[in-house]
Amino acid sequence: MGELFVFLLFSSFMLLLFSGFPVAFVLGGVGVLFASIGSLLTLFEIYDVAELRTIGFVANRTFSTISSYSLIPMSMFIFMGYMLDRSGIAERLIIAMRRILGNTPGGLAIAVVLIGVVLAASTGIIGASVVLLSTIALPTMFKAGYAKWISAGTVGATGCLGILMPPSIMLVVMGDQLRIPVGDLFLGAILPSLLLATSFVLFLFIYALLKPSAMPKIDMEETTPMSRFDIIKDLSGALFAPLLLVLAVLGSIIAGIASPTEASGIGAAGATFLAWCSGRLKWKDLQEVCNQTGRSVAFLYALIFGASCFSVVLRGYGGDEVIENALHALPLSPEGVLFCVILIVFLLGFFLDWMEIVLIIAPLVVPILVGFGFDPAWVAILIALCLQTSFLTPPVGMALFYIRSAASDISMKEIYRGAIPFVLLQLSVLALTAFFPAIVTWLPS
Repeated sequence: MGELFVFLLFSSFMLLLFSGFPVAFVLGGVGVLFASIGSLLTLFEIYDVAELRTIGFVANRTFSTISSYSLIPMSMFIFMGYMLDRSGIAERLIIAMRRILGNTPGGLAIAVVLIGVVLAASTGIIGASVVLLSTIALPTMFKAGYAKWISAGTVGATGCLGILMPPSIMLVVMGDQLRIPVGDLFLGAILPSLLLATSFVLFLFIYALLKPSAMPKIDMEETTPMSRFDIIKDLSGALFAPLLLVLAVLGSIIAGIASPTEASGIGAAGATFLAWCSGRLKWKDLQEVCNQTGRSVAFLYALIFGASCFSVVLRGYGGDEVIENALHALPLSPEGVLFCVILIVFLLGFFLDWMEIVLIIAPLVVPILVGFGFDPAWVAILIALCLQTSFLTPPVGMALFYIRSAASDISMKEIYRGAIPFVLLQLSVLALTAFFPAIVTWLPS
C-alpha cells in the first residue's frame, strides 16, 4: 500500500503543478492534504502513516533552514548578479569584444559565449543571464547578418552556463540539502563549465568556417575606428573588472582564505563598487536591486518550506524506502542505476524547476547512489549538468521560453533548431564527465 500512496502523492503534485498555482503552495498543499488523509487512515486503523501532527516537524526544519549559515551565499550571490546587471557591464563587454573578434570566423557568436561565461561566473542566475543576453546580443547578431537559429542557440546555451558555473545558486542549495561542502561543489563544477564553454566556441568557429553565410564576418568599416589604446582601455574597463571580481570570489574560496559565505559578501560588495564606478548606482537603483533580491530570495525560501512539508509527509508514507527498494530491485549494475537516475532527472527537468528537483528528488536518490560507492560531489555535478541540459532541450526547455519572451521577432521553430546542436554538445560533456569522474574530483582533492 505504501507504493500506491507514494505514487498518488507524486501524481497529485504533477497534476496540480499544471493548474497554475504557485509551486511552493502546491508542494505545501499536497503535503497537508496527504497528511490529513494519513490521519484518517490511522484513525480508522487502516494504515499507519504520516498524520497531520507530522507537519509539526516542518516548523523545526523551517527554523533550521532560516538559521542555516550555508544558505547565506544564496542571497548574496543573487544580489551580486542583479547589481552587475544594473552596472551595464554586459553592454560594454559586447561592444569591446565585437571590435576585437570582428574578423574572426563566428567572432560575434564567440564573443557572446565569452561574455556569457563572465556573466555566468558573476551572477549564477540562469533566467537573468538568458534574458540579458537575448536583449543585448540577439539584435546585434541579427544586424550583423547571423542566422536567427544559430544566434538563438548561442544565447540559450551560453545563458544556461549560469546554473552550473560557480557561484551557482543551484550548487549552494544543493550543497545545503545534500550536506556536501559548497566549496567542493564550486571546485568540481569549474572544469565541466569550462569544457562546455570550450565546446561551444569550437563548434561556432568550425561551423563559421564551413558555413560563412550563417555567421558572416563583421565589416569593421561600419564600426567606429579606434586605436589599440582605446580598445585596451575599453576592454579593461568592461572585462577585467568583472573578471577580477570573479577571481576575488572564487579565488578566495579555492585558496582557503574565505568560506563561500564570506566570499559571497566580497562579491556583493564588489558588484556594488563596480556599479558605483560606472555611474549607475543611484538610490533608486539600489532600492530596485534590493527589492529584486528580496523577491527572489523569498520565492526560493517559499519553495524550500513547501518542499520541506512535502518531503516530511513523503517520508511518513515511507517514500524514501519505496524509492530505495525500487532502485535496488533494478536488474542493473550501479552504473546502470546511475544512468537511470540521470535519465529520470533529465526528463523531470522538462516540467519541474531545478529547485523542486534539488529539494525533493536529489535528497532521495543521491544517498542511495553514494551507497553504491559513487563520490557525492561527482553525482551532484552530474545532476547539475543534466538539469542544465534539460533547460535547453526542446520542446519545453525553460531557456527557450526565456529567449522567446525577450525576442519577439524570432519563431519557436528557429529557437528549437538552434538549441539542438548545443544540446548534443552538452550531452557529450555530460557523458565525458560521467566516464571520467576526475574532471569533477580532481580540483576538490
